[in-house]
Formats: sequence, C-alpha cells, structure tokens
Amino acid sequence: MTSRTRPAFGVVIFFAVAFSLGAYFTFAAVQGNYGLFRRAEVTADAEKLRQELAVLEARVARMENLTRRLSDDYLDLDLLDQQARDVLGLLRADEIVVR
Repeated sequence: MTSRTRPAFGVVIFFAVAFSLGAYFTFAAVQGNYGLFRRAEVTADAEKLRQELAVLEARVARMENLTRRLSDDYLDLDLLDQQARDVLGLLRADEIVVR
C-alpha cells in the first residue's frame, strides 16, 4: 500500500502569494511610474528638450550679436543700413525701386 500525501494547503498559499508579489513587482519595474518604459520616455523627452535648448541658445546668441552690433560702443553701419531699409522702408536718393 502506497500512501500519497497532498501538499499542505499553507504551502500552496505561500507559493501563490510569493508568485503574486513577484508578478506585481516585475510589472511595476517595467510599466510603473519609475519603470523601464517611463525611463525611456523621460530620456526621449530630455533629448528633445536639449535640442530645443540648443535652438533657443542659438537664437539668443544671434540676438545678442545683433544688439551688440547696434549698440553705442560698436556700430555696424551695414547692419544699421539694413535695419533702416527693412523696418523704416528708407532708400538712398540714387536707388530705383522695382516692385
């Protein structure tokens, strides 16, 4: 006569709880607020913001250069002439306007 013993009910519950906790923490590590997918999104957003910052810094540098070139300390006559033509619509007496 062979006797079979069933696993204790407590052991089954222990493994079920352990598996559930493992599955929960694995899911949280991948898709949670601090998971791998969120990290990839944050990295992509950071790179996009770095590119936008580079564009804005270039624009600021250009505007600073133009401002310096029109300042009292350093006056670029070509830039002044260009601005007078573009903004004020001024022309020299010897120029002909073609539209």
